[in-house]
Amino acid sequence: MIPTTIEKWHLLVKTKNTDLLDEILADDVNMHSPVVHTVQKGKEITKMYLSAASKTLCNNTFKYVREVYDKDFALLEFETEIDGISVNGVDMISLNPDGKISDFKVMVRPLKGINVVHQVMGEALSAMQRR
Repeated sequence: MIPTTIEKWHLLVKTKNTDLLDEILADDVNMHSPVVHTVQKGKEITKMYLSAASKTLCNNTFKYVREVYDKDFALLEFETEIDGISVNGVDMISLNPDGKISDFKVMVRPLKGINVVHQVMGEALSAMQRR
């Protein structure tokens, strides 16, 4: 059975309605980026990263190809294409007792995929910070 929070995550990916992040993220959420060494802590920075990802990674080629659920955990494997480069990755999502996302970890492969994700996410985050 898919947790309600993950159903809302899927809706966000499909519709790009990043306002849903306010409903599904815990205030003390931790974000683990595939290209940033340190853990990003807190709802606001996590919202920024996931909003940028929804604009760059979640294009018309994005799809989840495998999903595994446990009590308070979801593993979602995805595929997408960015600038002609195939990207394969995994979203590892932990939920707190309230059912909100407490930990969001993204892993990406292959190296070309990591490099293009780094580039487009950097551009998207820079554009968001200039606003």
